[in-house]
Amino acid sequence: MLRSILRKAAALAAALCVPAIAQAGDAAEVNILGFSADGGMFAFEEYGIQDGSGFPYANRFYIDTATDTFVSGTPIRVRLEDETASLGEARAQAKTQGQAVISDTVLAENRGYTAGWNAITELSADFSRMAVNPRPVFAPIDAPVEFRLEDVPLAAPSGCEGFGAIMGYRLTRIGTTDGDTTEIVHEDSSIPGSRGCPLGYGIGGLQIFYPPSGDPVFALMLAMRQIGFEGPDHRWLAVAGRL
Repeated sequence: MLRSILRKAAALAAALCVPAIAQAGDAAEVNILGFSADGGMFAFEEYGIQDGSGFPYANRFYIDTATDTFVSGTPIRVRLEDETASLGEARAQAKTQGQAVISDTVLAENRGYTAGWNAITELSADFSRMAVNPRPVFAPIDAPVEFRLEDVPLAAPSGCEGFGAIMGYRLTRIGTTDGDTTEIVHEDSSIPGSRGCPLGYGIGGLQIFYPPSGDPVFALMLAMRQIGFEGPDHRWLAVAGRL
C-alpha cells in the first residue's frame, strides 16, 4: 500500500515537472541462457538495481516452448533488500536456484542463434516489427520469420489506476507464402499480476534454436515498460514456440 502511494506521488511529481526531482527508472539487463537439448525449454535472466530502493535483483525465467508457459517452480526471483549487497550476489543466488531446474551448462551448449536484436536505447529501431532470416546461412535456405507487435489498452489492475492507459499486447506472426496470411500468437485479455502496471511493449530480440530432431523453436524477447518508483522501468518477457 505504501509503495503504491509513493509510486503515485512520484508519478504526479513527474507530471508536474518538479525540477528538484530527477526521474530515472531502471532498465533491467537481459541475458539469454539458452534452450534444453531438445528445444523443449527456453531460459533467460534479467537483472539490475531497483530504482528507489537501490536493491539488487535477479530474475530467471524458464519457459516450456510447447505451451508458452512457465516451467513448474519458476520464475525464480531474487531481491537482496540491502543497498550494500552486490548485483553479482543476487545473480549468483538466482543461478544456484536455477540449477535445480536445468543446468546452465546444458543451456549454454544449446543457446541457439540471436537472429535479431533491438537495444532499448536504439532510436532507429522498429520495436513493432521484426523480420529475420532464422539462421546465418547464405544464400538463405529457410523461409523468413516475421512477427508484429501491437499494444492493446486494457482495464487497469488494482493499484494501477490513475497512471493513464495500461497496456496488454497482441503478437502476430506473418505468413511466409504471400506475406498476407497472419496467425495471432498471443493476445492479452487482462493484465497478469506479475507485470505490475505496464505502459507498453517493444520487440527486443528473436532467439532461434534448431534441435537435433524436430522443428526449430523460437523465443521472442519483449521489452516491457512499466510504472517504476522514480520513472518508467524496463523488464523483459519471452514468447516461445515452434516455427
